[in-house]
Parts: sequence; structure tokens; C-alpha cells
Amino acid sequence: MPPAERPAALGVLRASLVFVWLATAVVSVVEREGQSALLLQQAGWTDAAAIRTVVFAGAGADLLLGLAMALRPGRWVYWAALGVMALMTLAATLLLPALWLHPLGPLTKNIPLAAGLWLLLREEARR
Repeated sequence: MPPAERPAALGVLRASLVFVWLATAVVSVVEREGQSALLLQQAGWTDAAAIRTVVFAGAGADLLLGLAMALRPGRWVYWAALGVMALMTLAATLLLPALWLHPLGPLTKNIPLAAGLWLLLREEARR
């Protein structure tokens, strides 16, 4: 990629990651009694209050990361996003390892997301 195109490409990458985090927050809340709760129920959770708490905590984390990435991009938010994503991926792997085999890739998508965050981190380190 020519150096002149690099900032625009990284801007598109960042915007796409912002979209993923904000969309995930919204969908998690909209589906709090549907798919979001079902995932935890499939993992053996039965306490409705605990399920709601976990869903809203995850949605809140996604919302904060998406907004921070949109409004205050920088190394700290990319590291935070990588960390939260790693923790959520680990938790999902422990609770529902079959998600790695899901055809729509709820966990496998995290690999290219991590690569995108890593590229943004590297760019920030060059500045």
C-alpha cells in the first residue's frame, strides 16, 4: 500500500472496529432476553438476574470501548479492546467451546479483530 493511502486505510479499519463494538453493545441489549440470555443458559446458567447482569456488563464494556475508539482513539483503547476481547473469548471458550465451530464465527471473528487492533497499535507506536 502506498504510504499516502495508509492513514485512510487505517481510518477505515478503526471505523469498522468502532461499528463492531457499538453494534455488539446494541444487539446484546436488544437480545438480552433472547440470544444473549440463551448463550448463558446453554452454558448452564439459570439465575435470570445473574444473566441480565452479565449481559448488561458485556454490553456496557462494548459500548464504552466503541465510544472510546470513536472519540479518543489511541494505544490505551486498543490495548483495552484487546484485553476485553481476550477475556470474553476465554470466558466463551470455557463456557461454550462449541462456539469455535459455529458457522457464523462468533469466536473465530476475534482473530481478525485482534489483528486489526494490533495494526492500529503499531501505527500509534510509530507516531
